[in-house]
Amino acid sequence: MSEPTYTHILKEGLWVNNPGLVQLLGLCPLLAVTTNAINGLGLGLATLLTLTASNVTVSLIRHVVRPEVRIPVFVLVIASIVTIIELAMNAWLHDLYLILGIFIPLIVTNCAIIGRAESFASRHSVDRALLDGLAMGAGFTLVLVTLGGMRELIGQGTLLSQAHLMFGEYGRQLTLTLVDDYRGFLLAILPPGAFLGLGFLIAGVNIINARREKKAALKTLPIGQPSEA
Repeated sequence: MSEPTYTHILKEGLWVNNPGLVQLLGLCPLLAVTTNAINGLGLGLATLLTLTASNVTVSLIRHVVRPEVRIPVFVLVIASIVTIIELAMNAWLHDLYLILGIFIPLIVTNCAIIGRAESFASRHSVDRALLDGLAMGAGFTLVLVTLGGMRELIGQGTLLSQAHLMFGEYGRQLTLTLVDDYRGFLLAILPPGAFLGLGFLIAGVNIINARREKKAALKTLPIGQPSEA
């Protein structure tokens, strides 16, 4: 089996096959915790670390694990990594850990992680499995942060309002108040706002992809041949 190029892996994770916008995996935590950008960043980084570490581990043991038991072994690997991350967050980012709550251990059930372990890491070399985990994790994190930022901005008129939960007291200086005396828009913070925000993001990605495909099709047309309406 030929190994995919590094550029291809990056494009797949960040855009072409983005877990949150294209594969639509991990939607439960994505919709639940993105009431602001920092919550999304915290869960996104935890997911990124899990994806990267599990991909590398699965790639390392892919020639040792028998095919009949590979899925239980992959789940055990992922659960062990998530437990380490959960304990670390509880120790060093306790307030953020309390806010994210059950969605940290539920990373184990994220279909994107077990999917990458089965479809990619178990079939490719360690370096490519590492890059795939980073790319997929970064793509998922970008969606979490973008959706959280949108909801926070519309709902509260601020950005990075709880940055101190991740960056300590210095984080309080990072808070941006974009609208003074903003009364807020409650719908953006409530669950329906998460569905609407994600829908707009997916629509935006589809529009961009459609325009890129149209431009690519126009470039392949012979000179002088009119394009279809």
